[in-house]
Amino acid sequence: MLNIHNLTVASGSRELVKGINLEIAPGEWLALAGESGSGKSLTAASIGGLLPKELKLSGTISWNGSTLTSLSPSLRRKTLGKEISYIFQDYQGAFTPFITIGKQLDELLRAHTDLERQRRKNMCIDALDNVNLPGGRVYTSYPFQLSGGQLQRAAIASALLLNPGLLIADEPTTALDSLTAQKVLKYIAKAKERLNLSVLWITHDLRHVRKFADRVAVMRKGEIVEQGAKDQVLNSPAHAYTSRLLAAIPPLSPNGPRRLGQLSKNSLQREEGALL
Repeated sequence: MLNIHNLTVASGSRELVKGINLEIAPGEWLALAGESGSGKSLTAASIGGLLPKELKLSGTISWNGSTLTSLSPSLRRKTLGKEISYIFQDYQGAFTPFITIGKQLDELLRAHTDLERQRRKNMCIDALDNVNLPGGRVYTSYPFQLSGGQLQRAAIASALLLNPGLLIADEPTTALDSLTAQKVLKYIAKAKERLNLSVLWITHDLRHVRKFADRVAVMRKGEIVEQGAKDQVLNSPAHAYTSRLLAAIPPLSPNGPRRLGQLSKNSLQREEGALL
C-alpha cells in the first residue's frame, strides 16, 4: 500500500534523511526504530507533506498506486484526512482546548462526508467507545476534562474515525507512563485487526516493538541500516547498531540478564551523541 523509494530530506546541503526505501503491506505494522535525531519523524512527516518549508524532499512516496509527492495540495489534504491519518506524541496539542471533543470529531466528518448530523454524532460516540472511553460523556467534554491517557485515546478515535488504510503513529506514547502506553498500543492493535489497518509506528521503545510490530526498520543518522521481520531483527540482528540498541535496554530486575550483552554507559552516550 505504501511505497517509499529513495526518499531524501535535506536542509541546504545537509542530508537529514538519506535515500531510504520502505514498504508497508496492507494490514502490516511496521516499527521504524532508532535514537532521537535519526530521521524517523522526518520520514513520517514526509508522507503527509508536513515538512517545514525550509526542508527539501526528493524521491517518491506512493500510496495505493498514487504518487503523493505529485498531488496538488487539495488532493493531498483529502487523502490525508480520509485514507492516511496521524497520531502524534503531543496528545495535549491534538485538540483545541476551548472546543468540545465531539465538535472537533464532528468537524472531521463534516469535511470529508455528507452525512446528516445525528449519524455523524453516532459515529463519533462509537469511535470513542471503541477506545474504551465513555463516548457519550467524552463527546460533550472539553480536552482539559480528560486525563493524558484519555486524550491520547480520543486522538486515536479521531485518527480512526474515517476508517483509514494507513495510520502513522509518531511516538504516540512518549509522554505516557508504561501501563497507559501499553493500553494505548493495544487499542491501535485492535483497530489494526478490525480494519485491516496498516501502521507505521515511529518509536525508540524496542520492548514494545517486540510485542506489537510485524516488521522492524532500524534507522541511524538518516539511513535504514537494517529491516526485516520482527523476530529476525530483534533475535538475530545483522547490524552492530541494532545490537547496541538492544543491549541498551535495561533489564526488568537489577540483576537481570541483557538479551545481547552489556553496553557501557559511556559507549551508549557516545552513540547518542553521534546521532545528534
